Parts: sequence; structure tokens; C-alpha cells
Amino acid sequence: MTHDELVAYCLAKPGAVPDEPWEGDLVAKVGDKIFAFLGGDGLGVKCGRDADEAAELRNRYPGTVTVMAYIGRYGWNAVALDGVIPDDELCELVDASYDAVVARLPKSKRPR
Repeated sequence: MTHDELVAYCLAKPGAVPDEPWEGDLVAKVGDKIFAFLGGDGLGVKCGRDADEAAELRNRYPGTVTVMAYIGRYGWNAVALDGVIPDDELCELVDASYDAVVARLPKSKRPR
């Protein structure tokens, strides 16, 4: 999966919108919350409730999945698009991150 295809997949989610809260750093948001970091040529997603759950993915894909700077302790991982992780699993990671963010939104702000 290319970076452009991944961006398109993220932005096709219900209620998803692109944003650049920091110049040059594209993110995908639902409501007012980020569910995917899309800057550069990789992906940043929430991979669990905390750092321990996120570590499971890092242990399965060492070198491809790393702790995200600053927010890794909250379960966020950086994922290299190097072909190691199958496309369907990349989509599952995006889906899980999106679902986790939507679940925390007030019902009035959830996409329909």
C-alpha cells in the first residue's frame, strides 16, 4: 500500500477530515480528534489503550513499528510503509485507531 492509498483510506472513513495542525504534518481527524498521523511517508496510529498494548505490535514487527515520539506512552506507534506489514493489517490498524477515537467522542459529535 502506498502512502497516498493509505491517506485516501483514512479520509474515506465516515466523518474523517484532513488537517495540518503543524505545518507540513498531515493528520486525519474525526470530530476534533486525530486518529492517524500521515506526515512524511509513514503512519502513526493508536495501537492500544497504553504503551504495553502498543508494544505487542512493535514486538511482532521490530524495526517497522516504533514508539511515536511524545505520545507513545499513550499507545501510539509509528509504522513504516516498507512492505513488511500486509495491506489488510495496515487497514485494520487504521480501523482500530479510528474506532477508538470515535468511541471517546460525545455522541453528538460521532459520525453517522
